[in-house]
Amino acid sequence: MTQMFTAIVWKEDDWYVAQALEVDVASQGESVDRALANLREAIELYSAPPVATFAPEVHRLEVEVAAG
Repeated sequence: MTQMFTAIVWKEDDWYVAQALEVDVASQGESVDRALANLREAIELYSAPPVATFAPEVHRLEVEVAAG
């Protein structure tokens, strides 16, 4: 499945920064094209399902909270 994202790009010193507006993902590169290519890869990694390397531990916490 493909999805369209809107990216803004700006220059910081010698680097171009690309940020997706729909998700909290950004990347950078030495050119606009490289910054956008890196952003594409970052969004793909962000969107990939997590793969656990070990079974997660489940914990229960008892917390005192203020009555409100």
